Amino acid sequence: MSLAAPLPASVPIPIRIPLRQVLPWAIFIGFLAVLALYFVGAEQGATSLVSGHYVHEFVHDARHLLGFPCH
Repeated sequence: MSLAAPLPASVPIPIRIPLRQVLPWAIFIGFLAVLALYFVGAEQGATSLVSGHYVHEFVHDARHLLGFPCH
């Protein structure tokens, strides 16, 4: 008597992913990356979108880790 479970049927794996399915996600991720880079690297002084120093203090350690000067 064998206790092994039967193998599931094989599922075909698509070889190519159409560009029209990948492009919206690539644009969205690229936008988030640029937005994150802005807030870490440039959100202070003349280019500030948010008043005060809350954003600067929140990303302060990331700013130093990535080599952005802020002092």
